[in-house]
Parts: sequence; C-alpha cells; structure tokens
Amino acid sequence: MTTRFCLVRHGETDWNAEGRLQGQLDIGLNASGRAQAKAAATRLAACRFDAIFSSDLERAYDTAVPMGKALGLPVETTPALRERFFGAFQGLTHAEAQALFPADYARFAARDPEAPLPGDGESLCAFSRRVGGALNHLADELGGNTILIVAHGGVLDMARRLASGQDLRQKRDFTLLNAALNWIERRDGQWAVQSWGDVAHLDGSLDEILDAAGGAGA
Repeated sequence: MTTRFCLVRHGETDWNAEGRLQGQLDIGLNASGRAQAKAAATRLAACRFDAIFSSDLERAYDTAVPMGKALGLPVETTPALRERFFGAFQGLTHAEAQALFPADYARFAARDPEAPLPGDGESLCAFSRRVGGALNHLADELGGNTILIVAHGGVLDMARRLASGQDLRQKRDFTLLNAALNWIERRDGQWAVQSWGDVAHLDGSLDEILDAAGGAGA
C-alpha cells in the first residue's frame, strides 16, 4: 500500500525576509506569501487529493485555505504540524541568538540532537519524533490516499530526513522553499522521497534560514 504526501511550506512572511526564527510565534503571511499561496493553489487544482492537513499556526493555515478551496476539501488543522518550538530563540535572528546565548547556540549550530534550546525549546530529537509520529499516524489512518500537508520549514526538514534516512546531525543539503511542492511516500512501511523543491508555479521563493548548521526555524 502506498500513501503519498505533498508537503508545502507556508508562504513568505516578513520575518522570513528578515531572517528571524519564528518557531511557534504566530506570524502572518505578507503580500508575497499570500500571492504564493494562491499560485500554489492554482497549481495543485489539477491534482487529486483525499485530505488536507495544516499546522494550526496562521501562516500555514492561511496558505492552506486557498488550496482547500481549489480542491474542494476542508483544511484540518493540528498542532502536531507546528514548527519546532525554539524557546528563547524565537523572534531572534541567528546573530542575535548567538550573541545572547552563545553556549546554547553553539550546540544548536552543531546540530546536537539531544540538546534542548533555552526557554524549554524542543530538542531536534523531540521535534523529529513529533513530526515523524504525525506523518506515520496519517499514513496509518489514511493508507493508500494522497494527502496534502501545509506546514513549516522545520517540519519539512524532519519529513525529508524521515523519508531519506538522513541523520539529524547532518547539515541540510536540500532546499526548503516557501510554497514549493515536495513529494514523499510511504510504501509498505518504507518511506521515500519522490521529488523535492518544485517551484514552477512561483516567480520567486525564499529558502529556509541557512545558518552555520544548515538549520531551519520558520
């Protein structure tokens, strides 16, 4: 049995443009992000989906709504698809986080999978378990279907690593573009990446924050 997922990062926000770690702060789309959401919806209207799930944060949900209208499907929200909780790093640029929390930032930049972030932020391992659990649950509950997921750069990072087997410690070597289309699947219990970073429907798109560790946070 094959379950297919199309993963879409939310449209652009002003904090994306400023290079700030949004985490679970509820930042809305900017004008470019709203245009990207509409363009992605038009592109996806030609596809068949059985369900749409979105993070319950505004920037993801507002990206998903035009897609739901284009596909004639309700958008179901879930906190399990939220961005990583960055604790005290949220709202800061990487330079600001490094200056304010040098030891914590060093562990973050080194991609220490067990290190929590200051302010009760999620470790990479905890974040990976949350995202992987959500995707496996959907694949179990909706096996054989095609599912649209609208979420965040960090969520897509964890999903790609789940599907490819890439270690959490390894620096990111793939894109996480606003409103790009990214396809993975689970076939007979095994995950695989089908295609990644499709932006044919967009005039331009920002990549997820690229820090010294190739991390994600928007």
